Amino acid sequence: MGEACSRMDLTAIHQILVMTHYRDDEGTNEEWTQQMRDMLDARKRGDFAFRDKDFKTAIDCYSQFIDVGTMVSPTVYARRSLCYLMCDQPDAALRDAMQAQCIYPEWSTAFYMQAVALAKLKMNNDAMDMLNEAAELEEKRQKGGKGP
Repeated sequence: MGEACSRMDLTAIHQILVMTHYRDDEGTNEEWTQQMRDMLDARKRGDFAFRDKDFKTAIDCYSQFIDVGTMVSPTVYARRSLCYLMCDQPDAALRDAMQAQCIYPEWSTAFYMQAVALAKLKMNNDAMDMLNEAAELEEKRQKGGKGP
């Protein structure tokens, strides 16, 4: 992920997020009510659109999921962040990546997505800081530290 983000390779980032699916969300949603299951349908529609690279539809579906607010998903924010980047909306992409970090402060993907958005906004020093922070978090996780 770090390499793809440092190259600002949105296609590679997309492939990584499709492959990891929602593994990083495990344990963040304890109890699922009917309303939550209904929201999962919106997320699922967003996932299909995301997989098919229909980024505008994915933004709409993920926004429906997020707006209800009954569940939080750092992965949905990361996916919508990439969708915004694909639609040339780096400000919105940065906001979503920051939301993902708020939900899951130790998640390297949130930092990687912020790095790409910052680079798109021509904030290169901040982007490099985020890339470095993400790499440190990823290394810590791989060495058995806290994380998914």
